[in-house]
Amino acid sequence: MNFEALFKQIIAFFNKLNKQQKYIIIGSIVAVIAIIAFLIVFNTTSSKPKNNYAILFENLKPQDAALIVQYLDKHNIPYVIPQDGVIEVPRNEVAKLRLDIAAQGLPKSSTVGFELFDKNSFGATAFEERIKYLRALEGELERTIDSIDAVESAKVNIAIPKQSVFVSRQTPPTASVLIKLKPNMILTPKQIQGIKYLVASAVPRLKPENVKIVDQYGNPLGENDELTQNNELLKTEMIYKKRLEQGLENKIVNLLAPIVGGKNKVVAKVNVDIDFSQVKSKSTIYDPNNVVRSEQTIEVNKIGMKPKPVGGVPGAVSNIGPVQGLKNNNIVEKYNKSETTTNYEISTTIKDVKEPFAKIRRITAAVVVDGHYEKGKNGKIKYIPLTKIELANIENLVKNAIGFDPKRGDSVTVTSFEFANSGINSNVSKTGMIMQKISMYLGPILPIIKYLILAIILFVFYKKVIVPFSQKMLEVKVEEEKPIKHEVEVNEEEIESTYDKIKELKEKVEQQLGISSEINEEELKYEVLLERVTKIVEENTEQVAKVLENLIKEEHPET
Repeated sequence: MNFEALFKQIIAFFNKLNKQQKYIIIGSIVAVIAIIAFLIVFNTTSSKPKNNYAILFENLKPQDAALIVQYLDKHNIPYVIPQDGVIEVPRNEVAKLRLDIAAQGLPKSSTVGFELFDKNSFGATAFEERIKYLRALEGELERTIDSIDAVESAKVNIAIPKQSVFVSRQTPPTASVLIKLKPNMILTPKQIQGIKYLVASAVPRLKPENVKIVDQYGNPLGENDELTQNNELLKTEMIYKKRLEQGLENKIVNLLAPIVGGKNKVVAKVNVDIDFSQVKSKSTIYDPNNVVRSEQTIEVNKIGMKPKPVGGVPGAVSNIGPVQGLKNNNIVEKYNKSETTTNYEISTTIKDVKEPFAKIRRITAAVVVDGHYEKGKNGKIKYIPLTKIELANIENLVKNAIGFDPKRGDSVTVTSFEFANSGINSNVSKTGMIMQKISMYLGPILPIIKYLILAIILFVFYKKVIVPFSQKMLEVKVEEEKPIKHEVEVNEEEIESTYDKIKELKEKVEQQLGISSEINEEELKYEVLLERVTKIVEENTEQVAKVLENLIKEEHPET
């Protein structure tokens, strides 16, 4: 395809147009380009939802963040900085970018560890090696402490005194830790104790009590004095109370928002009275019903002769007693004994009860709800408060949401007031809710709809503007045929001028030749006219033939 010829044709066509047509064509082209550019830019910018971005790095220092942003700008990578120290990039590029940026040695954290010994330094003294080891140890401890969730950054300083040859003069090492906590975060006593043991275990001869910890505000942490313990306990109690109240408030707002028309039409405040005292009780309970612990029974049985009573005639026979073989009529004696011992025990129950650490004493909730709005006949918006039935239903919902207990003395108050600018923005909020529903249902196919709308707009513009305009502009104007003149027009003025010139020339030639004769003007005119007609006939042969043919037809129409 010869683009040069095509370009020349376009230029030639453009040059044939008048100024108005040129302005219309240029304006139409600019309008089409502007519409396409706007739709493309709008589509590309609106097709970048926040959920398509993920965190590349967070908790960055300003120096590291500036270097990373410079790298992203250099490689034309889109990014978002939602807050200080956080950089977000497209989700599908996070893993690759982390590897690429790490290959550049970024982020360049100021914390160094045992990588100080990756390069050998020849000629270093023992003191320099000891200082380098101390820096590496501090850096590794800082990295370890930074891994705790509540800690944003940490700084560790270790003081190792010079060893003495005398045992009695040796001084144990000490360490200090500065911790910068994340917003609304605290360290529990167990975490503080764990940091102390962590630092003490990494340094020889360092005891946990010689490790001192302070936060970014200079408050000591983990001290055994009563004031420090009370302050730490008070912070924990306040954060627990605040989180509990905020959770209940969010529960109320989320429950009532669909009913009253949005979160901006309900306000809830909850106060929770919590008992943080630790109560431990021990009780012994005796059962009045006796229980048999043991029982013992003893039985004794004896059989014997009854002894003979002393008496009779003194002598040998009386003293010897009965002789064997002789009949004895004495009565046999029997002895029976039975003894039973029963031991009873009193039933005892011992209870060791420890009540919960945080016990709710009372909950009070205040809820303010916006009312209804109606448009009057005069066009003004009228406020209508909620009815008593509606307020009662909302109150029951709030009570069930917060776990209302009348025995504790809980109270819930629900009132209806007109919110500032609520009537003006009611239509806007309804429109916003409609748009949210539309985006919720049409969200997955929204990009396709955008491209479809763009195609429809371009098609309508092409059919209604470009096609009619191009047909009108490209219309070939057929030149009207010139009417055939039946007579050859002869310019009399031109013939007169020619005649005068020829006459002057002829007189001049005759004077030079010495010939003087009278010039016949009629003959000269005839010669000039004949010469002119001959020239016209030679130049317009076809037209002269048609003229003659038409003359013949007019005079002899039957031929």
